[in-house]
Amino acid sequence: MRTSTARAYPNIALVKYWGKADEARILPAAGSLSMTLDDFETTTTVVPAPEVDADVLELDGTFADADATSRITTFLDHVRTLAGSTDRVLVRSRNSVPTGAGLASSASGFAALATAAANAFELDLDTRDLSRLARLGSGSACRSVVPGMAVWHSGDDETSFAEPVDAPDMRMVIVTVDRGRKAVSSRTAMRLTAQTSPFYDAWVSSTEDSLEKMIAACRADDFTTVGELTESHALRMHAVIASTLPPIRYLRPRSVAIFDAVAELREQGLEAYSTADAGPNVAVIVRPADAERLAAQLTEFGEVRVVAPGPGAELLSADAEVPAAEVSA
Repeated sequence: MRTSTARAYPNIALVKYWGKADEARILPAAGSLSMTLDDFETTTTVVPAPEVDADVLELDGTFADADATSRITTFLDHVRTLAGSTDRVLVRSRNSVPTGAGLASSASGFAALATAAANAFELDLDTRDLSRLARLGSGSACRSVVPGMAVWHSGDDETSFAEPVDAPDMRMVIVTVDRGRKAVSSRTAMRLTAQTSPFYDAWVSSTEDSLEKMIAACRADDFTTVGELTESHALRMHAVIASTLPPIRYLRPRSVAIFDAVAELREQGLEAYSTADAGPNVAVIVRPADAERLAAQLTEFGEVRVVAPGPGAELLSADAEVPAAEVSA
């Protein structure tokens, strides 16, 4: 084994992933498509610790709680199985994206962990197999392994992975409405939606249709159709989430106000389209030439940042290692 450090970026889905066909293998009920960002990165270092009895997780400079550590250990058990190893590790991770706020921190987190852990355990994985591995930690993490626009295929364990897809050049204006951790995790909310929403089956079938149309629009360099599908699909996802029992609502009044403001700007000739993952924060896609003008129009709603399509998960040099947590005596 060896110490390894990797960096990965979150992705924002244009065609959303919401619902699993297989909980254990994290296989989606339908495919999805997203843009990997060039900001809000997660950096993760995996350090061999064969002398300890359990994995240790340090997250943002502090030791993680038992639930978070257990999730990491479950994922690392997949890595150990592939490597034929029983060695435990110390994982040190730093997020620049708010954790659990609906800005895909689990995607960047598990993509970085998969990349660092695979190298630490000396596994020789290509991008497809690394995407499949990251999927076992968090479904959307399989897309953050891939640069730029990525399509995640539904299927079985062998065929469910993400790969690049051509798309129009665009930017995202991220409006952070709330950096706090959401009350209901995506995993829990997905399960409740599948179990209790009377609209869930229609959501799955319509997602498959939306994905087919989105891929065609991306390949045709058709930004308008990409935008219209993006905004429609986001609102459909939040509608089906709200139809769970008990209802779950991620969007805040200010989130909805951003959707309204963007629609009004479109009427005025600034073509842009809103989306939001499972949280209150909103991402707006726009052509590159209009990104700064759009950002200036949205500053009243929260912290605004313009992001571009970013790189896939990547290994870093030894001098990028995440420092150990400082623990007082």
